[in-house]
Amino acid sequence: MEPILIYGFPAGSSMGLVAALEWLGKPYRLCRVDMLGEMRDPSYARINARHETPALVTDDGRVITETMAIAHWIAARDTERRVSFDPATPEADRMVQLMAYLNTGFTGAFSPLWAALELETPDPVLEDSLRRWGRKGVIERHDKLEAMLGDTPYLAGDRPTLADGVLIGVARWLDYHAVAPASRWPRIAAIRGRLEADPAVVFATAVESGETPAGSGAFKGHVPLADVIARYGKA
Repeated sequence: MEPILIYGFPAGSSMGLVAALEWLGKPYRLCRVDMLGEMRDPSYARINARHETPALVTDDGRVITETMAIAHWIAARDTERRVSFDPATPEADRMVQLMAYLNTGFTGAFSPLWAALELETPDPVLEDSLRRWGRKGVIERHDKLEAMLGDTPYLAGDRPTLADGVLIGVARWLDYHAVAPASRWPRIAAIRGRLEADPAVVFATAVESGETPAGSGAFKGHVPLADVIARYGKA
């Protein structure tokens, strides 16, 4: 069977993993999940007890959660090194270092902003505090990432890798929450621009929006969430 990536919308970080699977070029399927609805249903806990995306059903029917674990699974199957590097090289270390930063402090800095947006009961004082805290953290984390980058066209070299997939799924949140102009960080902005024009990212963004674009040919269709839960979810 083909692996199935369970990805979330709207604006899920998992969009970048869809792009990574396109770059990988091996057959895969997708399962589209509404993070504001379906993901919160008790039945989703059979896939991920933390009610989060992404999740991956592997080609042998196991369920893997967490972005870094899914990226590791993809890298291990990247025999042609389309989205990764030989594990014993400095380039691989650099890629994993950047992914780890992006998946922890960089992504986490947006948490107060999401919390402010998702408050169930209006609380202007709390919302303002969360937004000020969130903006400060996001700007700081962008400053640190900008300082980490060199002059390569992409995060870890001259081609997109898994690190770029992790970046592009989250970097757009800067605009979503209107934190600051992307141009404030020219190196990050240049990489974002290249990625946003990349056919795999264009495809992933369109799929996330519910469209049916033509991709590389590796995508073999969507699987309904109910079917994924029934067949691969824990009892």
